[in-house]
Amino acid sequence: MLLNILFMFAFFFAPAPKDDVPNSIYKFKVADLSGGKINFADYKGKKILIVNTASKCGYTPQYEGLEKLYKKYKGKLVIIGFPANNFGAQEPGTDGQIQEFCLKNYGVSFPMASKVSVKGENIIPLYQWLTKKKYNGKMDSEVKWNFQKYLISENGDLIDMFPSNVAPDDAALISAIEK
Repeated sequence: MLLNILFMFAFFFAPAPKDDVPNSIYKFKVADLSGGKINFADYKGKKILIVNTASKCGYTPQYEGLEKLYKKYKGKLVIIGFPANNFGAQEPGTDGQIQEFCLKNYGVSFPMASKVSVKGENIIPLYQWLTKKKYNGKMDSEVKWNFQKYLISENGDLIDMFPSNVAPDDAALISAIEK
């Protein structure tokens, strides 16, 4: 009986498990394609466009538009690509292969993270932050396909999510960047 009471006490009053999702976009650090680090704190004061990418997708040509966008707004915007193989196995390459593909075919110069999972059981903490209102304070969403975009404000707040079919030169995305 005493053991049952102690168990119930421990169960109800035990501290909750620690959440591994930071409360600020600026606390994230992720590996990049070349083995270095991308530190989101380095981008305070700029908008951040986070895009999950793939090399063998119908939307892959968006790399070209993303690179143009990055060059045009470089002083106020950073784009960070997150290669992911979550949709139709359309990103089968290694980090080195992805880096070579992006540079050779699209001249990508914006930061590219190491290949990750953007949904499901192995979703990385950054994408948990992007897709859960309890972390980002703005909205719940689901990554539905490659080249879905999340725009973060200069202050680190989630502004909006843009689905895959919204091209990098779409008026709605440009308007949100220029605000």
